[in-house]
Amino acid sequence: MRGATPSAEPDLGRQKEVLDAFLAASRGGDFEALLALLHPDVVLRADSGALVRGAAASKVVQGAKTVAEQALMFARYARSARLVLVNGSVGVVHAPEGRVQSVMGVTIADGRITGMYILADPERLERLEAPGLTG
Repeated sequence: MRGATPSAEPDLGRQKEVLDAFLAASRGGDFEALLALLHPDVVLRADSGALVRGAAASKVVQGAKTVAEQALMFARYARSARLVLVNGSVGVVHAPEGRVQSVMGVTIADGRITGMYILADPERLERLEAPGLTG
C-alpha cells in the first residue's frame, strides 16, 4: 500500500547495526551511505528549547537528501556520540565530558531510518536520568 508507514524494527541488534552505520557515515562525510540508510520520506524533528525571545526552537526536516545534509553539517557531534537506550530502543547521546548536550531517538524500519527525534533543550536535558555518563 502506497504511503503506508513500515513497521518499526523491534530487534535491538538490527537497530544498533543501522545506527552504527549512520554514525560511521556521518563521521566519514559519506553522503551516499547516509542516503542509503535513510528512508526517502524520513522526518527529523529537533527541539533545542526556547530562543532568546521565548519562542520555541523546534525544527522539522523532511526527506532523505535534506536529512543527510543536516547529518553532515553536524558531523562533529557524531564524533563523540554514543549509542544508548532511548525509551526502549537504540538511540544516540552526545555527552562530551559526561554532560548531555543532545539525545536522539530514532525509528527504524526495513533497515532504514524513518524518523529521528533530537532533544537538545538544556532545561529538559538537565532533568533526564543518564546513568553512566560521568566525566
